[in-house]
Parts: sequence; structure tokens; C-alpha cells
Amino acid sequence: MADSDNELIDLAAQCSADPLRWANHAYDWGVGELGEVAGPRQWQADVMGDIGSHLSNPATRFQPLMLSVASGHGIGKSAAIGMIVNWALSTCDDAKVVITANTDTQLRTKTSPEVGKWQRLSITSHWFDVQSTSVASKDKEHAKNWRADFVPWSEHNTEAFAGLHNKGKRIVLIFDEASAISDKVWEVAEGALTDEGTEIIWIAFGNPTRNVGRFRECFRRFKHRWIHRQIDSRTVEGTNKEQIAKWAQDYGEDSDFFKVRVRGMFPSMSARQFISEADVTAAYGKHLKPEQYTFAPKILTVDPAWEGDDEFVIGLRQGLSYRILRTMPKNDNDLVAAQVIARFEDEEKADAVFIDAGFGTGIVSAGQGMGRDWTLVWFAGESSDAGCLNKRAEMWKAARDWLKSGGALPEDPTLRDELQAPEIVPRMDGKIQIESKKDMKARGVPSPNRADSLVLSFAFPVVKRTPLDQLRSQFGRNRHDDYDPYASLNR
Repeated sequence: MADSDNELIDLAAQCSADPLRWANHAYDWGVGELGEVAGPRQWQADVMGDIGSHLSNPATRFQPLMLSVASGHGIGKSAAIGMIVNWALSTCDDAKVVITANTDTQLRTKTSPEVGKWQRLSITSHWFDVQSTSVASKDKEHAKNWRADFVPWSEHNTEAFAGLHNKGKRIVLIFDEASAISDKVWEVAEGALTDEGTEIIWIAFGNPTRNVGRFRECFRRFKHRWIHRQIDSRTVEGTNKEQIAKWAQDYGEDSDFFKVRVRGMFPSMSARQFISEADVTAAYGKHLKPEQYTFAPKILTVDPAWEGDDEFVIGLRQGLSYRILRTMPKNDNDLVAAQVIARFEDEEKADAVFIDAGFGTGIVSAGQGMGRDWTLVWFAGESSDAGCLNKRAEMWKAARDWLKSGGALPEDPTLRDELQAPEIVPRMDGKIQIESKKDMKARGVPSPNRADSLVLSFAFPVVKRTPLDQLRSQFGRNRHDDYDPYASLNR
């Protein structure tokens, strides 16, 4: 082996826990393609510093490091990915790197070429074979284990992320344009990063285009688990400050356009989002005094689970107040489900019970056998609002108006996210159309069962029953079985 390679191996060993030092030595800064660049940009150095601090500390070295970076445009995100991948492979034998992006096109045309570029410019370019879908060691004995792979994500094919194991070595997982990567891929990846005695680094980069989803939650619900950075393009050297100034003049610094493309902030409302974060936030955790809404009818709602991973949700709205009474796993026993609903109907003295007809027809039939008068709601049914395509759009529109008029939501993060998740389907006739649950799942968004439970309460007008009405309703009913198979579950 040449002396130069021995020196290179020594340098790699010294930089095993110091990606910034490696980046400073691995490239001919100021020469050739890097002629106008003196070194990594400051934010890139900061991120590499986060990695170095984590690996240099014996107490954290073998704990997963999770880094999220939300940014405006033009900051050098792909270059940072390229430098980090080169460091990860060059300074740890048999390191395993997996890179994915929001789309296959992004992965093939932007992320992969940029990683290849920084590998080609590196002093270890002769150690690795760079292809469009991988970077692998040229050592044939290690080529299968010492590599980086560009893997398109799919919520229906998550094996590449579930199989992220490399015990005793190094794992690096990189999400590019992470805002649009399916929540299911995030969940599978998180569950797979469990090897003991292993350096595990998970970095999520992206423009904060959506204010729901797991990338958003890196900065909100899960912010205590992630090191999170928000990079303003105006603070980064090399960005087009003149164009940024034009955007500020044209759109305003507080506009969602400017927040996402420049400030690295999540928008108040995504482009096709139907209910805004501002409206949900105003209602979230709001407490109303009981006397403020006792005049209003009580509407019990049921959104049955469609698939095994969906929730069965029972909710109650009275005036401006809404709460979730119980969530349960998917249940195919209609009689058991009807018994649980009937119990809540009696306890709450509900004036109406609305059940999603998708998987609720059997439940309503079981309820009829118990003397219950429940109403099936067909989301695809005809709308009474001429401006809405169907009943689904009509109910979601009513729920949005309810939030704007002062509605109160419980402190439920899942409900909060679900209300902001559905998007509008553009139509030539201008009617409101809300995407279906099937379409939401196709783009990696879970079924909004808790939100639909609220939405169902706006299906039809309801008049509060008088005490005499309630007595008449009770009279002649078959007594329902007092057994509650879900009594042990939290309400």
C-alpha cells in the first residue's frame, strides 16, 4: 500500500468522530470546482459539529442521534448531505448509509448526483465505486456491507428501512425533502434503529412545506428527541440576497411563501390544506364553561375503523364543545360495537347518534335490534350545500366554520394533526372537494378517524330533545347487554 494511502487511513481514523475536521481536509477548497469556496458553510459546520459532539461523548456515542434541519432554498443542503455521506463511509469500515427523498425524481436527479459529486471531489474518491443508485467500497470483500444506497420510499414497501441493522459499526439514515416522506416510513425507520454498540445517525433535511406530518413533529411533539435547526436563507453565505429581497417585497416576510422558501419556517397553511393551523391552534385546549353550551343538542358520533391500523372513534359535540369519549382498535363484531355505543348514548343523554356508513351499516342494524334509532351518514352522499361536491365536503366545511366561530378542541395532538391533514382536490366547477381517506393513505397520511368523528357531528341539523322525548325514546327499548368488552381501555 502506498505511503499516501497509509497517511489517508490514519487521517480517516482520527476523523472517525469529527466530520467537520474530515470535511476541511478531504477537499481541495479554493481549487477547481471549489475555487470560490473556502470551506463548509457555517450552518453545515454547525450540523457536523452536532454529529462530532455526539460521537465524541462516550455517554451518547451509541445512542441514536436524530437531527432535523428545516431550511429555506439555496442553502447548500445537498452539499451537506454529500459531505456527510463521504465522511460516514471514509472514516468507518463497513459503514451502512441509506438515503431517501420525497420522490424518486428528487433522489435520482438531485440527491444522488450531488452525493456523487462530493465523493468524486474527495481524497477518498479512489476507495469507492460511485453509481446512480449506490456508493460502494471497491474492496470486493466489503462491497455488500460498506456502502451507501439511494432507496425510494414506499409506505407499502418499507423493508429497506426495517432492515437497517449494522451491529458494532455505523448506520447513517438521511431523509432529503423530509416534509413529504410518509409517516409510515418514519415509524418503520425509527423502530429499526435499535442495534446496541452501534453509531446511529438519522438526519432529516427539508423545506418545511407541510405543517403536519412527522417532519413537522420533529420541531413540535418530538422536539425533545431531536436536535432541530431552522436555517434562514438570508443568513447563509452564497444565497441570492437580491432575489430574496424581491420576494420579501412581493409577498411579505410573514407570508407562508416567504416562511417556507426563505425563513425555514413551517407555513400557517399549506397550499391545498383545507383547515389552517391557525384555526386549529385557536381551538386547541380551549376550555368552555358548561353553562355556555348546555342549550345545544348533544350529538354522538362514531367513525368505525376501516383497516387494522385505524382507530374506532366515539366522540361527542355539544355546541362549541367537542370531546373524544373513546378510541378503540378495529372491531368487526357489530353487536359488541353497538353495545358500547348504546352505553355512551344513555350516559350522555345524546340527542342524535351519527355513524359513518362506510363500515357502520352492520352496527346500525345491531342497534336497531336493541331499539336504537341511529343515523347512517354517507360521506359520498349528496350535499345540501351547492358549493360542495358531496356530504364529505359539506361536513368538513361546516367543521372549518365551527372552528372559526370559536369551537373548542381537547388537547389531543392526533386530532390536531388530523384536522389539518386533508387537502382540497382542485375542480373546474369550483366546488369544494376534500380528498378521500384512500387518497390520503396513498400519500402516506393516516386515516383521520378522530377528525372525522368531529366532522360527522355536522351531518344533519339536530334539535335538543325534551325530557318527554327522552322518556318516549327509552320506552319500549330492548335493554342492551350491560357487558362492556372495552371497559378496561382508557376513554
